[in-house]
Amino acid sequence: MSTIEVKVPDIGDFKDVPVIEVFVKSGDAVKAEDSLVTLESDKATMDVPAPSAGTVKDLKVKVGDKVSEGSAILTLESADGGGKAAPAASAPRPAGTEAAPAAAQATRPREAAPAAAQEAKPKEQAAQAAAGPAGTVPVKVPDIGDFKDVPVIEVFVKPGDAVKPEDPLVTLESDKATMDVPAPSAGTVKELKVKVGDKVSEGSVILTLETGAAVAASAPSAKKEAPAAAAAKAEAPVAAPPAAPPPTTAAAAEAAPAAKPAPAPVDDQAFRVAHASPSVRAFARTLGVDLSKVKGSGPKARILQEDVQNYVKQAIGGVPAGPAATPAAGGTALGLLPWPQVDFAKFGPVESKPLSRIKKISGANLHRNWVMIPHVTNHEDADITDLEAFRVRLNKENEKSGIKVTMLAFLIKASVAALAKFPEFNASLDGENLIYKKYFHVGFAADTPSGLVVPVIKNADQKGVLAIAKEMGELSAKAREGKLGPADMQGGCFSISSLGGIGGTYFTPIINAPEVAILGVCRSSTRPVWDGKQFNPRLILPLSLSWDHRVIDGASAARFNSYLVALLGDMRRVML
Repeated sequence: MSTIEVKVPDIGDFKDVPVIEVFVKSGDAVKAEDSLVTLESDKATMDVPAPSAGTVKDLKVKVGDKVSEGSAILTLESADGGGKAAPAASAPRPAGTEAAPAAAQATRPREAAPAAAQEAKPKEQAAQAAAGPAGTVPVKVPDIGDFKDVPVIEVFVKPGDAVKPEDPLVTLESDKATMDVPAPSAGTVKELKVKVGDKVSEGSVILTLETGAAVAASAPSAKKEAPAAAAAKAEAPVAAPPAAPPPTTAAAAEAAPAAKPAPAPVDDQAFRVAHASPSVRAFARTLGVDLSKVKGSGPKARILQEDVQNYVKQAIGGVPAGPAATPAAGGTALGLLPWPQVDFAKFGPVESKPLSRIKKISGANLHRNWVMIPHVTNHEDADITDLEAFRVRLNKENEKSGIKVTMLAFLIKASVAALAKFPEFNASLDGENLIYKKYFHVGFAADTPSGLVVPVIKNADQKGVLAIAKEMGELSAKAREGKLGPADMQGGCFSISSLGGIGGTYFTPIINAPEVAILGVCRSSTRPVWDGKQFNPRLILPLSLSWDHRVIDGASAARFNSYLVALLGDMRRVML
């Protein structure tokens, strides 16, 4: 019998993440991978699973507490005799569309090898030593979220190579991130199953490894299978332990058999964007419940396990489960006519092409933002004649440095000054509270062959125009190559979408939640401007500011735009 302190494992760059659900209490017996608590960041909801079977001795957190990586959750009396094994060896299980970055981190991006994996080595090695004679095991692609057919862009090993635990074997590149698949244990590569250019998905075999422990049948990260993803697949990786659902109540046990005879088809897209924790998703999958039809009663309309149980009870009794129970697809959930189903081939030749991953993910986010945020857009014209002349001179002076300053770099710098003067634009809604940010991270829309992404310039208030231009160039290059990591696209306070290189006059950019405003920029043009005596040719830049009317009123938006125009007319004002 040993006592283990269970801590919050590697959760990326997130800190002070609120605990939104606690599934256990002191004295409860848990199995390995049982959900202990649910954490909710601004990007994802994730469960922290039990690292091993045991009994909860002391609970150290409650709902509402904020935790970070390494925070103690509880102490666990374990019967495995493993001593103080690191509980962080089991990673949190992300869920939902916005959890794609977190799912990518479960595969160990190069930039940050999880400390949890390092801490887990003594326990893994002890398990391997007890496993018996050497064996050959297949190393498989672990849980990589919703991504499929991800290309292999680098292979680091060949048959005969000796590898250590956590050594990178191959690199995969999705539309959202580049990630390494590490060696699950020490051994020798026996047979390589993939090459550069091959496309793989979760469970695909990468290579076979001759190791002293045949128990490691897949990469360690395979244990991080998100419950929603695991339940959706008919066949799981060979050695990946199944994710255990949270403790079910008697009501749920009674509801489950009755719900199974005629399960309704689940809208996978709507299911993924439903606001629910991984354990609730797994529970809903088990019962065949479409979460898009369940109305949440938790904070921020989050769906709780009780909501799923009540939905099943109402379905059994033939009682409608409320407005959220109406079909979500085709516009019927909003009381609209269903989307027209047309056979376009009747009218002429057609070609069907699947949407890119980026468009699938961004499409759901854009739809949510447009429907849920009351958008208003103010248009304004900025005279950038003098600023453009200065920009041209600046580029000539810096030709040898290789830095090219675009108008967007000046716009970012001017926007930071405007955000500092009007702090409600640098805020986010959190229920009935407004969170004012004391940092200035500005995102800019980057057009790529796969779709639109928004890299973020961090701490733009601490950088000059040249530094911003240099960083923009680096992030834009990574975006075009599909190598942007999750950290490159997180933390934005305000976004700028520029169509200046393409054309147009004005448009309505969609706010990037949880931000409350976004600036749209179109192509500048020379126009005659009356100065009181005569018309002069001036270079005019069209601006379109979309803002959230729940946070910002029209007068504030007009003042923000006017101030921004004044800054662009004379950038010396930025120093005031």
